[in-house]
Amino acid sequence: MNVHFEDRRLLPIREKVEAGLRLSYEDAVTLYRTNDVLALGYMANLVRERMHGNVTYFNVNRHINPTDVCVASCRLCAFGKQKRDPNSYTMSLEQVWETAGKGWSEQITEFHIVGGLHPELNLDWFCQMLRGLKERYPQIHLKAFTMVEIGYFARREKMTIRDVLIQLRDAGMDSMPGGGAEVFSERVRRIICDHKLTGDEWLETARIAHELGVHSNCTMLYGHLENEEDRADHLVKLRALQDETKGFVTFIPLAFHPDNTALSHIAKTTGFDDLKAIAVSRLVLDNIPHIKAYWVMLSARIAQIALRFGANDIDGTVVEEKIYHDAGSTESQALKRGDLLRLIRQAGREPVERDTLYRPVTRTESAFTVLV
Repeated sequence: MNVHFEDRRLLPIREKVEAGLRLSYEDAVTLYRTNDVLALGYMANLVRERMHGNVTYFNVNRHINPTDVCVASCRLCAFGKQKRDPNSYTMSLEQVWETAGKGWSEQITEFHIVGGLHPELNLDWFCQMLRGLKERYPQIHLKAFTMVEIGYFARREKMTIRDVLIQLRDAGMDSMPGGGAEVFSERVRRIICDHKLTGDEWLETARIAHELGVHSNCTMLYGHLENEEDRADHLVKLRALQDETKGFVTFIPLAFHPDNTALSHIAKTTGFDDLKAIAVSRLVLDNIPHIKAYWVMLSARIAQIALRFGANDIDGTVVEEKIYHDAGSTESQALKRGDLLRLIRQAGREPVERDTLYRPVTRTESAFTVLV
């Protein structure tokens, strides 16, 4: 395909991409600095189709956020609240179990569970939550807890990260969503999330989870105080850990939504920024199988375009999403399975329903089967 590259700095990178060679940190910085988004899209789509052909994955999932009470008070967050806040909430175990099963007619294959760092809910509470979900919905995959939550459990219980992960795994945690990575730059983390794990601690928690057989996703929050070098460093560190553990399943670039946060003066990302984030991640993260265009964050329209800029996954039905909506997102909180099929097909891609670990799911009118 003869594509004109406006930015001549991209020509050596194009040669590497077409030859299937790994890009360097310096290449990643160049990619983030260019405005030649069509050239980025061409290269990222080349890699995407080399890896996945025309297939785009989605799943039928439900998000569950057991509490928004959080001790961290991060400047980037509109979701977390102090326990004394009259608008805060904390579900009981019975409410979590009831929420998991109500309000949706489609058969879900995954519960996506994250929440605030609650000062009173102990590790045993969360283990009971997992066991109760498994007892009630044994066929559903439990993707639960960010690295940040794991670190908080460990500090609160005076346990090692490894022991916390073992207890949660044995209680029913099947995999982890990979949020809370933000950007690994300590300069930036000191400003936006100084109460969270350090970047190195996030990576070490992921390493231990992978060693225990618990796969995870990974993320990067962009569009706040980070620069191109911070983003490139973040991707290269994720890639290095993946070389070691092969435990990351999907990478999700997450745009910062500033509304209702302490950083509300920062301008929102544009569609141009979002497509660049998708494309660069596909080009740099050569060993992470999947790149997700999270439609709740991007909008369904941009997520469709992202399927030509390196993304091969559009996420799922979601049903109820609180974190981005508390930060001002006006996108729908739910799409039906048929909506996802339509969005993918209209983008010229072939939809394939998956489970959390990307095994194809086949459905009849009353049941689903995971093809192992």
